[in-house]
Amino acid sequence: MTKPSPLANAIRALSMDAVEKAKSGHVGLPLGMADAATVLFSEFLKFDAADPQWPDRDRFVLSAGHGSMLLYSLLHLTGYPGMTIEEIRNFRQLGSKTPGHPEYGHTPGVETTTGPLGQGLANAVGMAIAERHLNARFGDELVDHRTYVIAGDGCLMEGISQEAITLAGHLKLNKLIVLFDDNNVTIDGSITVADDTDQGRRFRSAGWNTLAVDGHNPDAIRGALLSAQSSDKPTMIACKTIIGFGAPTLAGTGPAHGGPYGADEIAGIRKAIGWPHAPFEVPADILGRWREIGARGAKAHADWKKRYAASENHSAFLDIMAGKLPHGVNEAMDAHKRKTVDAAKSDATRKWSGAALEVLTPLIPEMIGGSADLTGSNNTRTGATHALTPENYSGRYIHYGVREHAMAAAMNGMALHGGVIPYSGTFLVFSDYSRPAIRLGALMGIRVVHVMTHDSIGVGEDGPTHQPVEHVASLRAIPNLLVLRPADGVETAEAWEVALARTTGPSLLALTRQNVAPARKHHPRDNMVEKGGYVLSPASKPEKVVLIATGSEVEVALAAQAKLEAEGIGARVVSLPSFELFEAQGTGYQHEVLGHNLPRVAVEAGVRSGWDRWIGPEGGFVGMTGFGASAPAKTLFQHFHITADAVVKAAKERI
Repeated sequence: MTKPSPLANAIRALSMDAVEKAKSGHVGLPLGMADAATVLFSEFLKFDAADPQWPDRDRFVLSAGHGSMLLYSLLHLTGYPGMTIEEIRNFRQLGSKTPGHPEYGHTPGVETTTGPLGQGLANAVGMAIAERHLNARFGDELVDHRTYVIAGDGCLMEGISQEAITLAGHLKLNKLIVLFDDNNVTIDGSITVADDTDQGRRFRSAGWNTLAVDGHNPDAIRGALLSAQSSDKPTMIACKTIIGFGAPTLAGTGPAHGGPYGADEIAGIRKAIGWPHAPFEVPADILGRWREIGARGAKAHADWKKRYAASENHSAFLDIMAGKLPHGVNEAMDAHKRKTVDAAKSDATRKWSGAALEVLTPLIPEMIGGSADLTGSNNTRTGATHALTPENYSGRYIHYGVREHAMAAAMNGMALHGGVIPYSGTFLVFSDYSRPAIRLGALMGIRVVHVMTHDSIGVGEDGPTHQPVEHVASLRAIPNLLVLRPADGVETAEAWEVALARTTGPSLLALTRQNVAPARKHHPRDNMVEKGGYVLSPASKPEKVVLIATGSEVEVALAAQAKLEAEGIGARVVSLPSFELFEAQGTGYQHEVLGHNLPRVAVEAGVRSGWDRWIGPEGGFVGMTGFGASAPAKTLFQHFHITADAVVKAAKERI
């Protein structure tokens, strides 16, 4: 075995010292992959540690996020801003820049939040898509970089990895390079206790270039990375490593995966790798060499800045990387909403979403749409969005196939890369497949738009397997996810305006399959969805009750209002398309909309969970208490008593 280099050993030492001090963490991967990471960072990765946001840097994703000390050690050694030795000492401590798993926006140099295995790999596919698309738009002078990933056995066992690697192979993302930590060990022991997959054959069958090397031989690693640079396919390099490299009793075993090793084992590693230095001590000559590596990309960065300054695309590139929307969008959407009001047409909100996208996508070239094999149902493709293919990366529509999880995670990666605004569609019931990636997008606070159609028992004949009941409530429970359930064409257009303007987190549009009648008969200049809730129809008689609804059930609430007022019972109707936005308005506005000391009845074709925040435990709720059934939509609404008569009954019981 090749003697480990002092550069790699600095990674090992900092990683084991940090985990040992914290009495928590995972040192097996840093010990095993230090050699591969050293070759990658010192010879191949294009980066400038002084500017972690350089747009044309290579992206590095540690998909196996439990091995975070590998990344933190590299960020400290190469001189990323703020990544001091004190941050390494404070690994896993409150307020440090070195949390248990890498967190985007928290630590300079961390490109994405990883930890849930496989997510980082799928994020990287999205980053590679964004790079190829922007290269097609702006050329090599501004966009020409690679995406590198370190992934482990766990990443490749997770189902999302199959979706991600087959999508990457199909799109021939040749600037995507995965270093597989092929150590044959999981927490439970040898990988053979659970898996016999030949990963090389698996990747090759998905259209990848594959290589296998000794992960502790820098020359072999270097040769593989050189070969990968010229591949016309994405490349997976299987690096055969020893987990817990150097540990006298734990190396190559399941227990090497994580946890502090203890003083004796750490002393044994120091002896095995020839590192006699005290904890957290890196000799000046070794640190100096690492800092030179951190500055190695400064010239390439300076050259890029010159090309950028001279480029005719300077302003456009600046705006898209900053996430700015082009001028004219608000005016175009205002005209669209007026046209929608004038048309007074009943239609499905998924179709109204498609109509809004026909206005938006020609004006916002950064928008890249897609669907998980449901394009015609989701209405996400427009005349301005041609397919993105290996032959045409300038396309703006991705056929994700039946890959909901990887679709959502790839969109996260695209948003993280910058320069694009990803949106895509599937059925709302399949948000269950996307949920882990949706949650991570919310945690990272990135702009992604999830178009979820067929949002209730209104799906009809496909039955309860395809009818969301608990989904809207469960999605509202995710912090920083903006759930929007618009009632008609105007609210749908306003929901798109809100989603595109929001740069601090993902948005999800829950849209109907079935037609809904227009709710907004007039078009105010203000975006009412932006407030989360508003009085759609005031009472015309002495007010006795407040009816609150979302989406397709606003129509039910309006019909109930008419019945109540025909009996002399005044009722206002409140449209509440977004709980989150309404919550943000403050109690003054909430009381103004919901009324003071009036009974409240909510109607939504889902479960009650979450509604008591607005109606109180004594409030009435007309909705679902179980799963749906297979029948035409109108029959189902009658069968489950989501009707104007049921709302009237609930209102009268509380007046």
